[in-house]
Amino acid sequence: MKDSTNQHDGQSRRSFIKASSLAASSFFIVPRHVLGKGFIPPSDKLNIAGIGVGGKGRSDLSSFAKSPNVNIVALCDVDDRQAVTSRTNFPNAKYYKDFREMLSKENKSIDAVSISTPDNTHAVATLAAMQLGKHVYTQKPLTHDIYEARILGQAAKKYKVITQMGNQGGSGNGVRRMKEIYDSGVIGQVNKVLCWTNRPVWPQAIPSDNIDPIPAELDFDLWLGPAPKVGYNQAYLPWNWRGWWPYGTGALGDMACHIMDPVYRILPILYPVSVECSVAGTWTFTLREKDHNPDWTPFSSTIHLDYPRNDGKGNIKVSWYDGGILPERPEELLPGEAFGNPDGGVLFIGDKGKLMADCYGANPRLLPLKKNETLNIPETIKRVPNEDHYLNWVDACIAGYGKGQTSSPFEYAAPFTESILIGNLALRSWMLRDAPEALKTADKYNGRKKLLWDAKNMKVTNYDLANQYVKRDYRDGWELKL
Repeated sequence: MKDSTNQHDGQSRRSFIKASSLAASSFFIVPRHVLGKGFIPPSDKLNIAGIGVGGKGRSDLSSFAKSPNVNIVALCDVDDRQAVTSRTNFPNAKYYKDFREMLSKENKSIDAVSISTPDNTHAVATLAAMQLGKHVYTQKPLTHDIYEARILGQAAKKYKVITQMGNQGGSGNGVRRMKEIYDSGVIGQVNKVLCWTNRPVWPQAIPSDNIDPIPAELDFDLWLGPAPKVGYNQAYLPWNWRGWWPYGTGALGDMACHIMDPVYRILPILYPVSVECSVAGTWTFTLREKDHNPDWTPFSSTIHLDYPRNDGKGNIKVSWYDGGILPERPEELLPGEAFGNPDGGVLFIGDKGKLMADCYGANPRLLPLKKNETLNIPETIKRVPNEDHYLNWVDACIAGYGKGQTSSPFEYAAPFTESILIGNLALRSWMLRDAPEALKTADKYNGRKKLLWDAKNMKVTNYDLANQYVKRDYRDGWELKL
């Protein structure tokens, strides 16, 4: 595989913030053939298909449809029950259960595709659309596995389509204001960052011993996608799949693309060189044997990532807390003052000061808060109109590849997703028993250590069993082929 880990110095990655959207006046009416396969002239409407149209997919499509330049022309969902509202909202859109059939039959009528499936199907659906020359908007996290993120990053360069990951805060004013404050030098050099979330907010560790009857409206085999074939259990869906490793990526995968976006977008980092964690609820020798399931994501965890700075000025330690565990409140924050918001937050710790923001990078403020009363830092970064992540992508698609610019294109989102998912390598290694048949004593959990990461080769170098989670095995017919 061609190596795609070139150490861009962070400036090109962070420059995405400065060019988030194009003004309507910059659009020109040109023939379709000039823009190339898969692109439309701005005088036409953008024809969008949705893959996964219930839940988040339903709200995604409704957000795209706010643009007068958008047609929703096709819908796909493996569960008819989840598709009801979208089918009602877009009665003229053709409906399918298998996205592969939809892409094949509707190829000529589709310009762009929105993917809002569970995490396990993100990569295969996204790559299939890109290979047909379709622009893609894929929900966060971009992929289920590190290998898949690397592939989609390469695919974005190869197929030359407009891409966007669905981390909406990437188009927000908050992260732009946070960068302006950081760039002013007021907090100095940052070498430590704290991130936290209230997730998981779904049921965890649900027994799945029973095999339940498959609902008539659901094609469970299609829902499994690349994941191993198992019997249907109502514990998996429609929403609780986030708590199961074969389908979701846990609390980190759910929220880090929102909460860590300012970290990755602003600071001079690319990939960590090491990761370590601690996990609650894993001392399984105190529980029934049936309650030990390596497919469960943890109740709560802390993760510590060590990033070398791209500017050679040491390392940046990024710590993640979930499941109700919080970092210590900074001493500059008074007891009655909010530490982030209910969904989480991020704290940059510099050698001259501290900068905090809420989830999505919203509401950035210096600590102590009274410093903000006299803060006078000018706006220098262009804002996305109405902070609209969805129309940011629509406008870029209409402008065409090489002209339109999104806030979270895959050239940014793919390495960002890789970086996040390295944290899950630590979590899954922590829960991994080297000898499951042996006595369940702590010394059999040899993955509970600091893992050393070789980004170029996508490999943990000091605990080989962890590497099984870098790239999973795909079921026949679901392979990821660039």
